[in-house]
Amino acid sequence: MLGPIVVGLDGSPESLAAAQWAAGEASRRGVPLRLVHAWEAMPTGPSRLPELEAPRSRAQRIVRDAVDLLQERCPQVSVSSELIARSPVDALVTAGTEAGLLVLGSRAFGGVGGFLAGSVALATLARLTRPAAVVRADGTAEDERGPAVGEAASDDGPDREVVVGADADHRCEDVLAFAFESAALRSAPLRLVYAWRPPWALGPGAEDLIGQEDAAQAVASLLRPWGEKYPNVEVRVRVENGRPAEALSRASRDACLLVVGRRIRPAGFGAHIGPVLHAVLRRVRCPVAVVPHV
Repeated sequence: MLGPIVVGLDGSPESLAAAQWAAGEASRRGVPLRLVHAWEAMPTGPSRLPELEAPRSRAQRIVRDAVDLLQERCPQVSVSSELIARSPVDALVTAGTEAGLLVLGSRAFGGVGGFLAGSVALATLARLTRPAAVVRADGTAEDERGPAVGEAASDDGPDREVVVGADADHRCEDVLAFAFESAALRSAPLRLVYAWRPPWALGPGAEDLIGQEDAAQAVASLLRPWGEKYPNVEVRVRVENGRPAEALSRASRDACLLVVGRRIRPAGFGAHIGPVLHAVLRRVRCPVAVVPHV
């Protein structure tokens, strides 16, 4: 993954949690961290009018507090910040094209929150062509239970899995590459989930069993080159007949990270993230990495 990790800040607990998670990811990957706060009504320079200066002062405080916190908790990470007088979506999409990973905060896209807790995050994800991660505020770095950089794995319990959703019907090399790299950096197992649904007309029975075997063969074919590239990553496969969103949600209950793909659709289809991604963002509590692919 090339480029810095970029975090969108809006002053909410969700975006601060995203910044802390991103700092850990930057430390694992050995890349710098960039904090971005965007608001189109923010003045571009100092003003003598209090009503104009207040938003800028608040933005500066949001960024300064986040930088201070990250420098205290992750002093090994190089942190920079930027205030941008643009709409949050436009600013984040632009920043995301220059980043190795864009990280956003989320309150499961429900309730009243900051800029990034709902529609802005969804609109940003729909336009990105680079990987992004969505982080909720109720998780902590300890939830991953993985080894710190340069340290052995903890004896307190098994490492949490990285979970990835596979789609044998479309190209998903970028999705698997991100998932395997994330698992390798964490010294964590990788759980590959492949959910399939046989033609409704077949019904249950022998046809279902044949479909299950075909699905298992498709997964084995997907994994073969990645096992050779990442021989130290333990891969666990879960093939089931059902809805992908439900299968991913179940598999991610104890995961440290869920990796899902998002198909980049032609412009005529508009900006969409797809029903599976929309569902897991509402249900899954662990961080969700979204990897666009064709």
